[in-house]
Amino acid sequence: MGVLELRDLCIEYSLGNGAALAVDKVSLAIGEGEYLGLVGESGCGKSTIAKAILGILPRNGRVVSGEILYRGRDIVGLSVAEMNRLRWQAIALIPQSAMNGFDPVYTVEQQIAEAIDAHVDWPVARKRERIDEMFALVGLERSRLTDYPHQFSGGMRQRAMIAMAMVLDPDVVVADEPTTGLDVIVQDQILHRIKQIHTSLKKTMLLITHDMAVVAENCDRIAVMYAGKLVEHGAHDVFERPFHPYTMGLCNAFPDLADVGRALVSIPMAPPPLDAMPPGCRFAERCPFATDLCRSEEPELSSVGEGHAAACHYIARAEEFRERARLYETWQAGAVAT
Repeated sequence: MGVLELRDLCIEYSLGNGAALAVDKVSLAIGEGEYLGLVGESGCGKSTIAKAILGILPRNGRVVSGEILYRGRDIVGLSVAEMNRLRWQAIALIPQSAMNGFDPVYTVEQQIAEAIDAHVDWPVARKRERIDEMFALVGLERSRLTDYPHQFSGGMRQRAMIAMAMVLDPDVVVADEPTTGLDVIVQDQILHRIKQIHTSLKKTMLLITHDMAVVAENCDRIAVMYAGKLVEHGAHDVFERPFHPYTMGLCNAFPDLADVGRALVSIPMAPPPLDAMPPGCRFAERCPFATDLCRSEEPELSSVGEGHAAACHYIARAEEFRERARLYETWQAGAVAT
């Protein structure tokens, strides 16, 4: 059993004319001290999972079935008071936008202290000592603690948010697109800092991102989502030998420093709307290898190796598909019978 485990998790959003299933029967487990990367295009359900874990789904969102287990305890349906006790101390969040995560009328120190006060009764000296430790951990000067969020650069605000997430030494840290809106140099610094924290403090971490390269560089394992479904998961063999065409497409869309001459190949079209999912494999419309079987029957996750699973009807043809998926012409041809 993992420290954090999802079992057949289904989450929907109420819409004006019905409902959209944003997460559909997703099962995942994150082990002690493990760093899992959850990757996929925008709208695939990654951030919805993060919000469900923290109990901060918007009012029109709800878990309709399944479980979210924290050390064996199902935390779906806990009261607001019970979830407040879990947040920061047991499970902490590093959100997408640090500017939105901080209150502009309080200093950074006041806000980190408030997170401490909500859970533990520490004397002022102990709080200051701990906040100092966290600022040092993320590479910020102690003198900046009395500044307001708007006085920080984007990268500094994100580091301060990491400090606040770590201040109570949480068991699990969820980083939801933690470098959104930052330039590439600052992005690399933030991701390096998060990886450093994971390595030095042995934290159990979930990194949510759309960037395969980030996951390849930082995470122990990877889970790939598409249109609310988990389509592949495993260790680094997911990058080396992907079995799902969507994973192949994601890998080919990002540069490889080991093969700088390789042309990047993007996946054409966009994912289907969550309130109008097609029958069969949800990737079939964009997949150049799809057949009538793909368009009519949904594939199940199947083992393709130790700790590696993929949801594709044509796992036996994965080696052939990998070669063809490297070519621009393959994706431009569209989904045709193979």
